[in-house]
Amino acid sequence: MNTSQQLDATFAALADPTRRAILARLASGEASVTELVKPFAMTQPAISKHLKVLERAGLISRGRDAQRRPCRLEAKPLGEATGWLDDYRRFWEGSFERLDALLDEMKTREKKRARKKR
Repeated sequence: MNTSQQLDATFAALADPTRRAILARLASGEASVTELVKPFAMTQPAISKHLKVLERAGLISRGRDAQRRPCRLEAKPLGEATGWLDDYRRFWEGSFERLDALLDEMKTREKKRARKKR
């Protein structure tokens, strides 16, 4: 999967609030499907569908521990998405800094005009 496809898969998986809640739960440690179903008013097959989307996006992995198949958070795709978003954060921070500088300049000009009128 190339970077663009990975970002598409990551953001598509994150678009659903149930999947975001599952990731938040897994951030505190691995859990089985049965454990992940508990806080939701959903069936186990419904949660399993969400887990498949998360797994295809690389956001979770499933292990095997005897009869238990624990799910684990895989943070790398989230790091890549964060890196992509950081470029835009820097853009907006720069834009706000330029806007602040312009507003300061306008206030200074206004104060000078006000003094001249006196």
